[in-house]
Amino acid sequence: MPQISQLAETYASQIFWVLIFFGLVFFVIGKGMVPKVMETMAARDSQIAADLAHAEAARRAAEGADAGWQATANQQRAQAHALIAAAKHDAAQASEARLHAAASVIDARVADAEARIGAAVTSAMAEIETVAAQAAGDIAQRLAGITVGEDTARAAVKEALHG
Repeated sequence: MPQISQLAETYASQIFWVLIFFGLVFFVIGKGMVPKVMETMAARDSQIAADLAHAEAARRAAEGADAGWQATANQQRAQAHALIAAAKHDAAQASEARLHAAASVIDARVADAEARIGAAVTSAMAEIETVAAQAAGDIAQRLAGITVGEDTARAAVKEALHG
C-alpha cells in the first residue's frame, strides 16, 4: 500500500501544519473571542443580579405601600363604622322623640275621647233613668191603676239599674 509507505515521509509536515493551525485557532479564539464572551457573560450576570436586587427593592416598597394602604383602609373603615353608629344613635333618638310626641298627641286624644264618652254615658244614663222612670210610672198606672210619683219612680229605677 503506497499510502502507508508515504505516511512516514509526510508525518512530520502534517504534525507541523496541525500545530500551526491549532495554535492559530487557539490564539484567535482563546485570546480574542473567549475573553469577549466571558466579559459579555459577566456583564449579563451582573445585570441579572442588579435586576433581581431592583425587583427585591420594588417588592419591599410595594409591601410597605400595601401595609400603609391597609392601615389607612382599616382606619377609614373604623371611622365609617363610628359615623354609622352615630347616625343610628341620632336616628334612634329622633325616632324616639317623634314617638313620644305622637304618643302624647294620641294620649291627649284618648283622654279627650274618654271624657266625651264618660259625658255621653252620664248623659245617656240620666236620660235612661228619666225615660225608665216615666215608663215605670206609665206601666204602674196602666197595670195596677196606681199613680206613682216621679221621684218614687226615679228612685226605683236607680235602685234597679245600680243596685
